[in-house]
Amino acid sequence: MDARPAENYLNADYSVRSWLLTTDHKRIGILYLLSITFFFFVGGAFATLVRLELMTPAGDLVQPETYNKLFSMHGIVMVFFFLIPSIPAVLGNFMLPLMLGARDLAFPRVNLASWYLFNAGGLLALGAILSGGVDTGWTFYTPYSSVFSNTHVVLTVLGIFVAGFSSILTGLNFIVTTHRLRAPGLTWMRLPLFVWSLYATSLIQVLATPVLAVTLALVGIERLAGVGIFDPALGGDPVLFQHLFWFYSHPAVYIMILPGMGVVSEIVPVFSRKRFFGYAFVAFASLAIAVLGFLVWGHHMFVAGQSLYGGMVFSLLSFLVALPSAVKVFNWTATLYKGSISFETPMLYALGFIGLFTIGGLTGLFLATLAVDVHVHDTYFVIAHFHYIMVGGMVMAYLGGMHYWWPKMTGRRYPEGWGRFAAIVIFIGFNLTFFPQFILGYAGMPRRYHAYPEEYQVLNVMSSAGASILAAGYGLPMLYLLWSLRYGPAAGRNPWNATGLEWRTASPPPAHNFAETPVVTEPPYFYPSREET
Repeated sequence: MDARPAENYLNADYSVRSWLLTTDHKRIGILYLLSITFFFFVGGAFATLVRLELMTPAGDLVQPETYNKLFSMHGIVMVFFFLIPSIPAVLGNFMLPLMLGARDLAFPRVNLASWYLFNAGGLLALGAILSGGVDTGWTFYTPYSSVFSNTHVVLTVLGIFVAGFSSILTGLNFIVTTHRLRAPGLTWMRLPLFVWSLYATSLIQVLATPVLAVTLALVGIERLAGVGIFDPALGGDPVLFQHLFWFYSHPAVYIMILPGMGVVSEIVPVFSRKRFFGYAFVAFASLAIAVLGFLVWGHHMFVAGQSLYGGMVFSLLSFLVALPSAVKVFNWTATLYKGSISFETPMLYALGFIGLFTIGGLTGLFLATLAVDVHVHDTYFVIAHFHYIMVGGMVMAYLGGMHYWWPKMTGRRYPEGWGRFAAIVIFIGFNLTFFPQFILGYAGMPRRYHAYPEEYQVLNVMSSAGASILAAGYGLPMLYLLWSLRYGPAAGRNPWNATGLEWRTASPPPAHNFAETPVVTEPPYFYPSREET
């Protein structure tokens, strides 16, 4: 096993200044890791209070106004400051240049500026929370957010507005890096599928995020100046806000899930010891999802007064976007077929992702169906579907990626038994939390209510019990990964015996990644088949 290199990006300089002014993509990835971990626990604290409130039907823990703030701030923090940036900003920042055989991203200083913008936006949002919070939900629907709410809407949307620039700059950086800094021989059809997913994600970040920025700026202007863009009393149109918001926010779902798909596409062939089945289909499916994601925002507005024909078109397009997603699930399954599967921790998370994402995707087809959507609109069915995709899918992939690349990032192995145990606990806790919500929603329990009829209590108690198991599961990796930093055995250069350029350098990598620029001569995921061994 390789020894840890004497000098690497972690110990090249220990000063605080060297970290806060670094332009090394690996250190910036670690800085993002610290930031979003903080926001994850802030958002998780609000979720805990929401589930405690829903343990009893009477709504006796907090007042309705406080409950509105709790679920609003949970959604705002989790969506804008954890789910959207997590995989691209942490794993993408750290791994993209390594996977391309490059020394850094194309614009290292811009990369550092992106981290500062993200934290500036986060601090503004936290300022709004500490000042009393916001009660509009994470969707900021008008005219409530623009006229009626007496909470800190302007400060919150300003925080998201600033953080949006971080997302745009990161996307630009990734696109240019992928085009310009690939190692010799690393053609487009030899790129790792994680790189393809980051590329597709970056296109969405660059093209869609400005629309959200403009929309939230208009909400702020409306509140401060009363210009009547969304206020019907002044001739404005509140439905216009929904068009603009969902034009960004539905593609944003793919900003969250596409990188997760990329992580799973890296893990599955390694722990199956098989070449990826249908590489080109999966690569282009990422681009297809990115393009189709721009065309389906109207399925969020089936009951917002949209015309029947408009609803039918958006319904059809929503079914179409399921096709490239199904291609990916099929190809992961085909890659597993007859593979030499080993169940290390990253693989358990990847399998969990495939199962939970499939359930979330299939229930998305229910919501894309006009008649069914009218029945379950704004119920807990939508909550369950959304969390199966975003939490069951994206967070499982994020944790899978963290465990897969942790030896490369730190040079240390984590305790494998604890890793597997945590993955199983999270899978059980997640399903116990959110599967009952499908039944609650179908039975008619609306979301955003702090009190409910007694007939819904059993399922709500199951959901809250699952949330406590899930919280314990999320805490475990934090503990043993921190333990591994000091006591974990050395990982060596390539502990998984994986292909890919990131495994050709030391663990942890030196400051400039590679002693010599690597040359690629083989197709991706070059694992010999059983017949060839």
